[in-house]
Amino acid sequence: MQGLITKSTGSWYQVKSGDQTIDCRIKGKFRTKGITTTNPLAVGDLVDFEMEPEQDTGVVTTLHQRKNYIIRKSINLSKQAQIIAANLDMALLVVTLASPRTSLGFIDRFLVTAEAYDIPAIIVFNKLDLFSDEGLEILADCRAIYEDIGYSCYEVSALEGTHIESLQETLKDKVTLFSGHSGVGKSSLINRLLPDLDLRTHMVSEWSDKGMHTTTFAEMFDLPQGGRIIDTPGIRELGVIDIEKQELSHFFPEMRELMNQCRFNNCRHINEPGCAVLAAVEEGDIAISRYDSYLSIYNGNDTRA
Repeated sequence: MQGLITKSTGSWYQVKSGDQTIDCRIKGKFRTKGITTTNPLAVGDLVDFEMEPEQDTGVVTTLHQRKNYIIRKSINLSKQAQIIAANLDMALLVVTLASPRTSLGFIDRFLVTAEAYDIPAIIVFNKLDLFSDEGLEILADCRAIYEDIGYSCYEVSALEGTHIESLQETLKDKVTLFSGHSGVGKSSLINRLLPDLDLRTHMVSEWSDKGMHTTTFAEMFDLPQGGRIIDTPGIRELGVIDIEKQELSHFFPEMRELMNQCRFNNCRHINEPGCAVLAAVEEGDIAISRYDSYLSIYNGNDTRA
């Protein structure tokens, strides 16, 4: 039998096959070629499975070839990596500029990870209802940084339903990963898109200005207009996957455009003479925040905020 993994809780997987959803497990050691992660299977994977004798549960026997997948790497000492989801059309990052604040460095790390796996990414600025006039100006400046380099951005209020329709149209007929810090309103946004779902939400903790985790595992949901979304646990930190230093600039679109204009083929874009990237930063054609993120990742500095 063939099915789609729609939920992963660690040792068990929910597999949708036709109108049925079967709880399945992995028997023995299940390895995926060339990938070392804490989980061999992920939401979005297409698998073959067999029903267990005299049971209503199944055993996954085969993993079909993935179109793509995206990995989250922990920045703790274990440096363990986890496949977040597979077979994606798009990755959506929900961010807030306050309560809690999502740093530009965190946004850039997410975008670099999506670029590395060749998955188109979009940014959704939530909690529009909280912005003052000054805050809206800051939001416009932040949005311009990413739209100028080709990323689609949306401003929404999950609480009030503002601009939800345009986001729904973008998600139509696509498989989209939803990600973001805890507390940015990811579950509230999904509840707006799927009002019958009623995912649990929590207020942001006042003493820490951090969200509390309400999603503890990845799960896929069907959208009424066509397409699917994959909800994932809130991310407190994001370690970039193992990218060779000389390849890092390939995953910054604004740098990628200029690489052939540098004097040296092996330019690191740090202090080399005749560097087109440094010239663009100097002239304001590349945002300082983006270049700072490049240096931070290049030097192996982890960003939690």
